[in-house]
Formats: sequence, structure tokens, C-alpha cells
Amino acid sequence: MAGAPARTGLYIRPMITILGPILLAVSALSAQSAPAASPSDSTIEQRIEARIAAHPGARVAVAFRDLGRPDSLLLDADSSFHAASTMKVPVMIELFRQADAGRLRLDQEILLVNRFGSIVDGSPYQLSAADDSDGSLYALIGRRVSVRDLTRRMIVRSSNLATNALIELVGAPRAQATALALGATRIQVRRGVEDGKAFEAGLNNTTTARDLAVLLTAIERGTAASRASCDEMRGILEAQEFDDAIPAGLPPGTRVAHKTGNITAVAHDAAIVYPAARPPYVLVVLTRGIADRRAAHALIAEISRLVHEHATTARR
Repeated sequence: MAGAPARTGLYIRPMITILGPILLAVSALSAQSAPAASPSDSTIEQRIEARIAAHPGARVAVAFRDLGRPDSLLLDADSSFHAASTMKVPVMIELFRQADAGRLRLDQEILLVNRFGSIVDGSPYQLSAADDSDGSLYALIGRRVSVRDLTRRMIVRSSNLATNALIELVGAPRAQATALALGATRIQVRRGVEDGKAFEAGLNNTTTARDLAVLLTAIERGTAASRASCDEMRGILEAQEFDDAIPAGLPPGTRVAHKTGNITAVAHDAAIVYPAARPPYVLVVLTRGIADRRAAHALIAEISRLVHEHATTARR
């Protein structure tokens, strides 16, 4: 019996000698047959969160939706933010829907005025050219301007004067109702720009990243209005003149249809991105709490870069 351990050892060592190479071969075969994990597939959320964490006190929401395959990312996407100029997207959609319905014509002209009523009590207020990103429109006050021209200025140059004139024409409640009908359930389109009394009363235009993504998806897919109207809206968004956020994180020449929004410590961008040789995707990034606007735009651009890398390299 004392020799039994020795005999056992004699049997074990040959088995190891035989099985060792087999196990190594099976392991190698498995490594070759299994698809390699893409770092962007497995870590895109963590990578974005790490960029956000570099801005203590900031609140950032992200909504990404690939329109060519089932792939999406939502980070704080249902939190409400001051909409800033992103609220001009639902106003534009309502304009085109009313044009489709024959309630207005895009080539009709309206008298441009700089006098608006607060939604709080109807008291009048005016806009300042110095505080508007399209000061040139103020030279046309007292003249008639086409709805189409005002719509382009509202988006391309983010004209506040054009926005208020168009809200007077179509009505904020109608823009709100249309956004809701399209599936944007939390967005609030309450008023024109620079209504100081409404701001003090907390009656602001608000949005979520998810809601803006819903609206842009509807434009791209031709369901926000007629197909022709959606095509024209997309063309207007592509002509956007402020490109230092989402477009800044993309390869040069990438098509982008987008709308920015900026007020004090708030910076947003909402875009349809058209990478080369693949279907588009929608990306919305909303930020608040970053005092330096350039830093906020740089963060949005970096998130845009990470999402583009993910969308164009992830397994299909």
C-alpha cells in the first residue's frame, strides 16, 4: 500500500502529457473562431462617462440612435434641460406641417416687427440685435419677409427675431402638440425667445435628449411632415453655420444636419450625422453647468468623435 501513491503518479503524468497539447489546441482554435471584441463596442458608455467626469458639476445628457441597425445609447436622456435654440426644431417642423396642410405658404411674406407679448401677462417686449446671432435681420424690420427666409434664418443663423416672428405665425401650442404627436413626450415649447417675465416665472422652453432625437429621426425618415418637406428641413439643418460642437468631432467633409443651442452655462447640439458609405445616425448632446462655452463645445465634439468611432467600427 505504501507504493500506491507512486503508481498513481505514474498514471497521472502520462495523461497530462497527452491532454496538454490537446487543450492548448482547443484553446487556440476557440480564440481564432470567436470574433474579437471591439473596444468601442464594449466601452463606449464608459468612455463618454469618463469625458463627462472631467467636468465636475456638469450635467450632460446623450442620446445616440443608429438608423441603419439596432444600436443606441441613452445617458440621462430623459432629464429636462433648458432648450435654448434647439426649440427651433419643433417650430420648424410645425411650419412645414402647416404648409403641407395649406394653412400657410412658405413663400408668403409677413410684416417683420420687433414687438412681442409676454406669455405671462401680454406685456410687450423687444429683442436686441446685439444679443442676436443674426443681427442683419433687424435691418428688415418694417418690411415684408418670406416665411421661407425667416425659417432658414431661424435654423441656419439661429435668429431669435425670426423665431419669434414665426412663433407668432404658427403658435407655440401647435408646435408643442406636433412634437408630442411625433413621440417627443417631455419637450415643452411654451414661448418665444427673450420673454423676461416668463423666464422669471420659470416658464421656459425645455427638452430632453431623447425627445430631440425622436424629432430628428422623424425628419430623416420622412415622417415629421411630407417627404418633400422633410427633405427641405434636412437641407436647412445641413446649412447650419455654427459647427464647433458635433461637427468638430467628425472627419472633415462629413455631412451633418444639426441645430445648436446656447445660453449662459448651457450648450447643446442635436444632429443627424451621415458617415461615408453607411446609413446615418442621430446624436444629441445636452450640457449645463459648464461656464466656459468653448469647453462645453469641446466636450460635445469629443463625445461626437467617440460615437462616430463606435458607429463606424462596431461589428455589424
